[in-house]
Amino acid sequence: MTTANDPKMRAAKLSCWSGAVDPEPIPGGLTNTNFLVRDRGRSYFVRIGEDDPFHNILRFNELAASRAAQAVGISPAVIHSQEGVIVTDFIEGRTLASDDVRDQKTLARIVPLIQTCHRDIPTNLRGPVSMFWVFHVIRDYTATVCQANQEAISEMDMFLAKAANLERSVGKTNIVFGHNDLLAANIIDDGDRLWLVDWDYAGFNSPLFDLAGLASNSELGADAEMHLLTAYYGQDPDRDLLTRFHAMKCASLLRETLWSMVSEIHSTLDVDFAAYTRQNLARFDREYEELERTT
Repeated sequence: MTTANDPKMRAAKLSCWSGAVDPEPIPGGLTNTNFLVRDRGRSYFVRIGEDDPFHNILRFNELAASRAAQAVGISPAVIHSQEGVIVTDFIEGRTLASDDVRDQKTLARIVPLIQTCHRDIPTNLRGPVSMFWVFHVIRDYTATVCQANQEAISEMDMFLAKAANLERSVGKTNIVFGHNDLLAANIIDDGDRLWLVDWDYAGFNSPLFDLAGLASNSELGADAEMHLLTAYYGQDPDRDLLTRFHAMKCASLLRETLWSMVSEIHSTLDVDFAAYTRQNLARFDREYEELERTT
């Protein structure tokens, strides 16, 4: 295997190292391959990944977001970059789990991280960056699924109809710069502070998507959702905001379902995406039915 085709060899040969290094694989990447590299007494995180058109991932956008997030102090420093590679400082800490996010004290620490992302990153961005509008993503994913499987057209048409209802329910929105992938695993606690990492899907968006995504990804209960919205907006949410939030939560779950369906078709990873699809589809169906019942 050539260096260009071997992620570990590619990571080892980067020009930023002082000499020979031995990259240690870090499991868990679904759109990139990750390594820990120790050099000159410091530790670095190496992300190897090309553009992924099926998931609308553009690495120049990820790099711009990473640098802006570094500038506002919520993400580790970018040390080196080249085509398909981003090297950052390695954060020694504990990756959060969903149980952590559901803890009220931890959730209260996460909200300022989101607010800083939304409020401060735009003034530090340089160059072209993406717009992440979940309803466009849903439309694009359904088209990708239909191209691969004509038998799925009727199911995709049903998803599109529901997505259109959700988009109307979300209505007009202010625009912020979103992380757009607020999984617990993308937040690291170093013992003193929280860090936000993995900017694959970053882009301008409604603030509701990050809030709803955090809630759906970590399965927050109703009380925790109220704490989240109150902390973010500085006041108790009214009925209109709650409806828009729950519509975006449904959209987040539908996007995750379709992300998994597209991954079933195109990913080469040994992951049970079919099971993940079923899990998220069941959760979407429940949330959508509840939204219809209460509005």
